[in-house]
Amino acid sequence: MDDPRLTPARPDLAAKYLEGKVNATRYVEGETFEVIDAIAPVRAAPSSDAEQMTQALKGERATIYDRTVEGWAWGQLDSDGYVGWLPDSSLAKPQAAPTHKVMAIRTFAFPGPSIKLPPVHTLVMGSVLTVTRVEGAFAISREGWYLPRQHLGSLDHFEKDFVTVAERFVGTPYLWGGKSSLGIDCSGLVQMALSATGIGCPRDSDMQQDRLGRDVDLAQSDRLQRGDLIFWKGHVAIVRDAATIVHANAHHMATAIENTADAIARIKSAGSEIVAIKRL
Repeated sequence: MDDPRLTPARPDLAAKYLEGKVNATRYVEGETFEVIDAIAPVRAAPSSDAEQMTQALKGERATIYDRTVEGWAWGQLDSDGYVGWLPDSSLAKPQAAPTHKVMAIRTFAFPGPSIKLPPVHTLVMGSVLTVTRVEGAFAISREGWYLPRQHLGSLDHFEKDFVTVAERFVGTPYLWGGKSSLGIDCSGLVQMALSATGIGCPRDSDMQQDRLGRDVDLAQSDRLQRGDLIFWKGHVAIVRDAATIVHANAHHMATAIENTADAIARIKSAGSEIVAIKRL
């Protein structure tokens, strides 16, 4: 059965490209929208108290198949294919192709060319925007926001080491479905760190286990290398070195660096064994 997290299909509605593959009352082409909020929740149902499955960041594109009068839009993110409900108010028709992305874990958008002005937005790593001109230390977006140039990079600029990127999130509060320095979960940390280095990465830990890297013999867990991924059921951690991992986790309620052996023992005591180790 197709994964509902990645398949835009419901009994009453499905994407046109799925016609003949899934059963639905009707099939629609969908329209491309972009996220205009700094962060938009992607929820399991059209309700503000429904589970947040992931997030969409400023500038991300989504193909929308349904919009409700209650203010919700159902569709699929172009970046990782995730399907869910977004606030309709977070979306708009694309106005211009993005030119830059936020490389810092977060930055401020100012209304003018001064860092003393009250920021109008906080943007996070992975957000994309269209820069129309540069003035001194600032890049000016098509919205008229002034952003520090050193916090931005061109779309083709990538970090060299995804583990170093992940380490920059240490101290970030744990947030189910989060993928920013304001709140992040274990698989969100892996996805954002890998994306910053130009490596495509699915959203959830089970997807990552299935699609990333090659298997390492579990008997070799004492010979881990930097960048290895350790998977438990519903959890993933990134190996820093022979002795430590970095992971967003609900035990610390934060992204933390932890002794690997201690973490394995702690998680085992809670009833979960390692299910895979993957090497990229």
